[in-house]
Amino acid sequence: MRRKKNNTTASSLSFSPFVGACLGGALLAGMPIANVHAQDAGRLEKLEKENADLKKRLDAIEENKGGTPDKSYLVKAMSGVNISGFVQASYFYNTAHPKDGMSDAYLWNTKDNSFSLNKFKLTLASKPVATDKWDAGFKASLMFGEDAPGLNTPGNNSSFNDLREAYVELNAPIGTGLNIKAGELISLLNYESGDGGAANVNFSQGNQWWFTGNGPSAGVQASYNFTEMVGLTVRVDNGLFQGPVDNNEGKAFSTSLNLKPTSKLWVNVYGFWDDQPSDVVTKGFGTIGGFQVTEKLGTGFEFDYFNFDAAGDRSDLWSIGGWTWYDFTPTVGVAFRADYIDNPDGVLGPAVRPGAGITTTDTDGNLASLTLTLNWKPVSNIKVQPEIRYDTTSYKNGLDGQGGRFIIGAGVSYMF
Repeated sequence: MRRKKNNTTASSLSFSPFVGACLGGALLAGMPIANVHAQDAGRLEKLEKENADLKKRLDAIEENKGGTPDKSYLVKAMSGVNISGFVQASYFYNTAHPKDGMSDAYLWNTKDNSFSLNKFKLTLASKPVATDKWDAGFKASLMFGEDAPGLNTPGNNSSFNDLREAYVELNAPIGTGLNIKAGELISLLNYESGDGGAANVNFSQGNQWWFTGNGPSAGVQASYNFTEMVGLTVRVDNGLFQGPVDNNEGKAFSTSLNLKPTSKLWVNVYGFWDDQPSDVVTKGFGTIGGFQVTEKLGTGFEFDYFNFDAAGDRSDLWSIGGWTWYDFTPTVGVAFRADYIDNPDGVLGPAVRPGAGITTTDTDGNLASLTLTLNWKPVSNIKVQPEIRYDTTSYKNGLDGQGGRFIIGAGVSYMF
């Protein structure tokens, strides 16, 4: 970094007080002895004082933040911000080869036989907030690419179209620390991350992430850890499917009991209640968790139950899913996912999340998938994921005009 110039003579001497002293000595040495004695003794004292002051200033600069010069306000602010993210691309082929070129009930790579720039994510975040004092922070994530419309949940305000998540965070020094977040918050309901293969052991998202999950929504939440093993999160937001801007006066309430009995086991048990206008009430519960069996073998699970009540017309939806993975070496591993959903069509399919639903005349049915993924990390910040996935449904012609299909391809993610 270029050193900031000073308006005093210090800038020309800042390379070393020793050099300054030598120059002063050289000047004195070149003068006749008689002239030196003839000058005011205060001149020499002044030079020595300036040299000592210069040394103090340079020492102070060197001590400032590990030897770096004083920075401007903007640079100081950015020095406390962490920048991270990833770039993700892929190619997948649907063996059903849909006539419209779009894979039904499949979020990632909805366009068949196409190279895709799935996602570019950029996250800016402050350092983690302290838990033993008043402290504040923030986090903001931008998401671009083919998958972004299904991830960002844009509302009527187009300025949110590229925003995945953004919130301010405050810690109140109460007990172990009361954490409060306000802004655009991602779902509490899903086991999988919306970052896809960059964060998950499988590249594609499971059906549960789409049909029995919900997108980001603006709201406020509070979290408190009673012990290292028990914590609680409570949230109120615009609605499970409202997004960043509310279009009515209804609100959703969610809570999650977070348990960590051992260092290898964690379980979150959550419930939700969403009262929207037109007499539509959505309520339910679920659980997600994981168990690291060994250093190389891991597992995860998710169960969800939804009940929809629209003016007395009730319908239920439930899902279950499991994950397991094994790392043969630090660079090569394999992962398997299985999920099953009962009666998604017309509930969390086209009615609420258009673009990845099932087109059928059936009034009920099920949807299931099996996914096998190879995880290869040739270098630490690259993940290559060849994958084969089989989807099946009881809905008549529910998947691209068929009851089943394979989707084969590979994705690659670069994390920074």
